Amino acid sequence: MGFLNIFVLMALIASCASAEMYKNVAPDGSVTYTNKPNKNFKLIPSTTSRATLDIYKRVDGNGHAYYTDQPEKGFNYKLIIKGRPKTYARDLKFMSGNKLKFNDLVARAAAKYQMDPKLLHAVIQAESAYNPHAVSSAGAVGLMQLMPATARRYGVFDRMDAEQNVDAGTRYLKDLLVMFNSNLKLAVAGYNAGEGAVMKFNNTVPPYPETQNYVQQVLKLYGKS
Repeated sequence: MGFLNIFVLMALIASCASAEMYKNVAPDGSVTYTNKPNKNFKLIPSTTSRATLDIYKRVDGNGHAYYTDQPEKGFNYKLIIKGRPKTYARDLKFMSGNKLKFNDLVARAAAKYQMDPKLLHAVIQAESAYNPHAVSSAGAVGLMQLMPATARRYGVFDRMDAEQNVDAGTRYLKDLLVMFNSNLKLAVAGYNAGEGAVMKFNNTVPPYPETQNYVQQVLKLYGKS
């Protein structure tokens, strides 16, 4: 099991977004990441680099926080950063064609909940690259990468059903916009890290490089950066 300093880890992950990244697991289970490896480090394939790492947190009885991308069974870990599906890089290659398939579906959901379809397209591209069967290692599923709790919250029975998935994801994004007084950055940050994380940091974008990068990506795709 690897205990990591969360800000060191995420800063490294962010800095290695376009570079090769290596990982070493010591005999005691501690995990180290680097872009300047020695013989003990192993290359992390590009499809499992920064964007696909899930980060978990637990707090012990003394109030000490531990972070890892490999939560150990028997401990109460909470997912705090949801990585993309490992198929994301592959799916990007087919994104244009897949986007066309779901244009009408996205347009209907946007009209139903009075949302800008361009925003929905930006989120879908950032989340799954339009793969309705995408599954992340954290258990997020579908076009808008719904977690089980979010699916239950919005009455979704089949997260791989594109219509149910987009309907629920659109409703969630709409609720986040209402929750954060139409602040687009906070709503998008909440979609990535959860509304609780945004509230925890006094209604600001959480200081997680992954979430900050995600917000920038979605806004750029939306044309609002």
